[in-house]
Amino acid sequence: MDYARPVAQLSSGSDLAAEMAAALAAASIVFKDNAAYSEKLVNGARTLFQMSRDRRGRYSASVPDAASFYNSTGYYDEFLWGGAWLYYATGNISYLQLVTTYGIGLHAGAYGGGPSYGVFDWDNKLIGAQVLLTRLRLLQGPGYPYEEVLRNLHNQTNIVMCSYLPIYQRFPRTQGGLTIFNQGRPAPLQYTVNAAFLAALYADYLTAADVPGWNCGPEFYNAETLRNFSRSQIDYVLGKNPLKMSYMVGFGNKYPQHVHHRAASIPRNKQRYGCLDGWRWLDSRLPNPNVLVGALVGGPDVRDHFQDVRSNYNSTEPTIAGNAGLVAALVALSGEDSGVDASTIFSQIPPMFPAPPQPAAPGFP
Repeated sequence: MDYARPVAQLSSGSDLAAEMAAALAAASIVFKDNAAYSEKLVNGARTLFQMSRDRRGRYSASVPDAASFYNSTGYYDEFLWGGAWLYYATGNISYLQLVTTYGIGLHAGAYGGGPSYGVFDWDNKLIGAQVLLTRLRLLQGPGYPYEEVLRNLHNQTNIVMCSYLPIYQRFPRTQGGLTIFNQGRPAPLQYTVNAAFLAALYADYLTAADVPGWNCGPEFYNAETLRNFSRSQIDYVLGKNPLKMSYMVGFGNKYPQHVHHRAASIPRNKQRYGCLDGWRWLDSRLPNPNVLVGALVGGPDVRDHFQDVRSNYNSTEPTIAGNAGLVAALVALSGEDSGVDASTIFSQIPPMFPAPPQPAAPGFP
């Protein structure tokens, strides 16, 4: 890409800044063994999150071109998301105080409602934040004055996990078994793999906390129920569906051949092609000359039908947002000894309660 790539400069963008803060804060935990780099990431996260709080506004309100494709519906979910990750990364109690402020959750829609409640995607991080803060309650139990809000978020997480189960019919399913989380709109798979990831992750949290399961009204379900749901959705993606089609490119014997992706569709023949030259291959019926191994395409429709047509980007376009959820779900389901490290993520958090005093030295008569 040797052509102009314009950059938009924003005076406000709470959602974007807080999401970037969340990413940097999370990465600082991953790279904690490299102290200098980890601290650099944390400092960037702090600065961005403060900007998100000081300069309120949706990023897409300032970038009309972005609003046409990736319009943001709000930023309070990112306040929860970024604040939770910053608390884990720094142990600074002010972040915990922020994310357990009732009004923040209320503005984020954390207490239920709406057809998209429980759907995790590039726009709405709410259920991700709820799951993340439920981890804190399950494995750390910070208690008063945070317990009431954390308990409410935990209850809402349980409700969302109930909604994922087919028996409750909260979200429609195709005859082939794919759960549709985006209200029947095109490109459903990125939403499905995100739900599969969160379900498997929450099952691991329950196991790590020695909690056998959770209740959906009067019914009790064990953690394996969530893993089974997660496996069923990832199995569908990888080929256990009516078309026997793997929607991960390069996996299995049958996968999309006309992926909507410039590098995959333009021949690698030592010739240089400019920006507009790629259009000649958009409508070509020939398979892509380059296999984009690992890419998750948009996916089938609500009838399990799939159009393997390059110009139909709703079906064949891969996205970073989709692949992120797929990789996360695959990691969560992989390995014989499934589970999470129950303590490392909390390593920056100081003890909530003071250590008991040391016993007095023995006295002498």
